[in-house]
Amino acid sequence: MSKKNIENPLPSNEKAASYLENARQILSEKARKDDGEYRNIRYVKMASRTAYSAALLIIDEYLKQHEGVKFKKPTSIEDYTDRLRKYDKKLLVLLLEVYDELHIVGYYYGTRSVNTIQTGLENVRKMLTYI
Repeated sequence: MSKKNIENPLPSNEKAASYLENARQILSEKARKDDGEYRNIRYVKMASRTAYSAALLIIDEYLKQHEGVKFKKPTSIEDYTDRLRKYDKKLLVLLLEVYDELHIVGYYYGTRSVNTIQTGLENVRKMLTYI
């Protein structure tokens, strides 16, 4: 068997940016926007989950940078917020907004609102500047 080459994985910021771009692509190609609404909820949910994953990658990297060898991956949104509260309140606010816009409203409820999803994507983009 051959081993996969994992010596040069993408840096976290590039990986998160790639996830964000994938989410935008899913929305533009498959979700079918019409009069401020997305028509295909399945792809809205998929894009929301992908963009939210980008946000968590960003927070993980941010915490790694601040906690160093003590870093342990958070296991819940409460864990993320408790730990992030110690370092940066603005980033914490962005995470909470992304959690609401993309994870709860976009992924769980499957909103059709273009504005809600686009606001969530923009907040993830802002989060990228922190790493």
